[in-house]
Amino acid sequence: MSEHEHHAISESAASQLFDLRTVIAVLFGVYGAILTVMGLFFTTDAELAKAGGIAINLWSGLGMLVAAAFFVLWVRLRPLVPPGQRA
Repeated sequence: MSEHEHHAISESAASQLFDLRTVIAVLFGVYGAILTVMGLFFTTDAELAKAGGIAINLWSGLGMLVAAAFFVLWVRLRPLVPPGQRA
């Protein structure tokens, strides 16, 4: 592999790593996992009563995990192509 090809591959990997969709997916995934765990294991009856019987942390966490999965799928199906590598 030539130096130019190696540089192009590393540029492509870096552009995917710092793609805004990837950053958003990681943030949604981390916050979603935390909220899901909080909703499953650390919700008190008083908190449920305040929320009208709905486990808000659980449902918000699951929604955020679904959003994170959507962003990951989007990055995989439509990756960014750096301007110099267009086919």
